Amino acid sequence: MILNKKYFLAFTVLLAIACNAIAQSTINSPYSKYGVGNLKGSYLPQQKAMGNLGYGISTMGAYQNINVSNPASYSNLRLTVFDIGASAYNQGLKKGSLSESSFNASLSHLVIGIPVSKKSALSFGLMPYSNLGYEFKNSDQKVDTFSVDHVYAGEGGLTRAYLGYGIAFGKHLSIGVNMNYTFGNLKEIQATEFSKYVGFLNSKTENNNSVGGLNFDFGAQYIAALNKNTRLTLGYTAGVKTQLNTKFSQLSTRYSSSTDADFRADTVAFTDGVKGNLTLPTNHNFGFSIERLNKWLIGADFRMAKWSDFDKTGSTDDLNDSWGFSIGGQITPNVNAVTNYLKLIDYRFGVSYDKSYVTLGTQDINVKSVNLGFGFPLASARNAFYKINLATEVGTRGTLKNNLVKENFVNLHLGFTINDKWFQKYKYD
Repeated sequence: MILNKKYFLAFTVLLAIACNAIAQSTINSPYSKYGVGNLKGSYLPQQKAMGNLGYGISTMGAYQNINVSNPASYSNLRLTVFDIGASAYNQGLKKGSLSESSFNASLSHLVIGIPVSKKSALSFGLMPYSNLGYEFKNSDQKVDTFSVDHVYAGEGGLTRAYLGYGIAFGKHLSIGVNMNYTFGNLKEIQATEFSKYVGFLNSKTENNNSVGGLNFDFGAQYIAALNKNTRLTLGYTAGVKTQLNTKFSQLSTRYSSSTDADFRADTVAFTDGVKGNLTLPTNHNFGFSIERLNKWLIGADFRMAKWSDFDKTGSTDDLNDSWGFSIGGQITPNVNAVTNYLKLIDYRFGVSYDKSYVTLGTQDINVKSVNLGFGFPLASARNAFYKINLATEVGTRGTLKNNLVKENFVNLHLGFTINDKWFQKYKYD
């Protein structure tokens, strides 16, 4: 089995770039302050366009796709699949009469799938697991007319490098596993500032958790033929409760501020390299899809995770169990339409709802979105097939009730998929 050297070199360079770019992705969401940040999910743009559908999907039309959300699906790969993409996030925050907006973009994923046999395949790559990014302040009026600002800020997130394998047993059952190395940094700052008064000393505490460790996801799919061209796929995945390693550092300082810069007066306390653990919870996910081969697909997912078991060194977050669902589908009018390009396009749609692990007071923080997307096939070359996948998410996070913040977002996801024979046996070398 030989891999073309130019593909290997290109993939190595892209992997290095992706590792850096995904790890540095940023957001602006006050709800990312809790836990490990806002969870991203293991979905490519073609799945995001269907409302984050994945657990019960074995194939998606004529092109082959990598479904990282259920490793059992890898067993259906017959060609080498390469997928790389980027995401853009436009967010608007609103609280009472106040509002602000932000925009950022980053590389979102780099994954590859390689057939091992007629019934098994490997997949590996990089995907974001969570994003953390926020900055806000609360002002209090103290006695003697003094006012104080409490400032909160954070940045970072977690990234997953995964290696997965899926294998089929007979015509109906497939199982698979993803081994994930989850890593990243979670940086948070809390400060108390007397910004209106000259000569007052402010205080700041900076916490940094460096995270790294292995965890596993397991998956299974059962495929049943409803008739000659239509089939039903049932899917299930589970993630085991895992403790990742952390190194925790904390720096507490006092400083004075001016219009130009902050001047550190002294260091109050410093703790460095304290070893600890970050607990990721058990999760269970179920899904199904009904597919008319190369024509249409509809499906639904249900997911839940026991985030009440979450624990992190240096954190007092009290998280709740989460759950959510997705409903979506895809239509391709005619995969054989040579003279009408519009009939070759995949048209995708879906909705998604999640009760997140954040509850403030008695108010649950929920995430809702309506999703839409397209798959644009490109001209093929020899045994290679190309497609551009575009997805749009329009939704909300949080609420204006109880003086909380509501996030409105429009997220764009772009992916480029290649189906090719990178690995093959040659008669002559």
